[in-house]
Amino acid sequence: MKDETSHSGASCKTATQEQPVRAVQLCGGKVQSIMRDEKKPAIDLSVRTKSFALRVIRLYSALPKSTVAQTLGKQVLRSGTSVGANYREANRSRSRNEFVAKIGDSLKELDETAYWFDLLVESGVLSLPKVRELCGECDELTAILTTISKRSKASPLHHS
Repeated sequence: MKDETSHSGASCKTATQEQPVRAVQLCGGKVQSIMRDEKKPAIDLSVRTKSFALRVIRLYSALPKSTVAQTLGKQVLRSGTSVGANYREANRSRSRNEFVAKIGDSLKELDETAYWFDLLVESGVLSLPKVRELCGECDELTAILTTISKRSKASPLHHS
């Protein structure tokens, strides 16, 4: 890790910069610049979003049985498992507009998931270390899907 700066709020939002360095803000508000690992193999996003959903399911299953924990947990369970479902639908789209809309739905679900992660931590239900990796994955998926959305909107139409 290269730089660590305090930032107000506990957002799971990601800000990306030019490669090979990217800034990642994890839950808890710490902004970290890390070197991009170019040797890391690419993982199919269908597999990655499904893995994310399974990790969210395991998180929910391990939550305390208090009303607050279960209420917030059900929200993160719903939004966190919807990311991959919407991504799959995007891949089955019949038009570019439908594809971009479904990628947008995935992005909305990721943003909502980040919000519920923040509330789980800030309410004291979970400690930051318990959700840090999931927040990081949420941030990375957001960055990837944002790039896909922007490039899909910008690419010229291909007529057959």
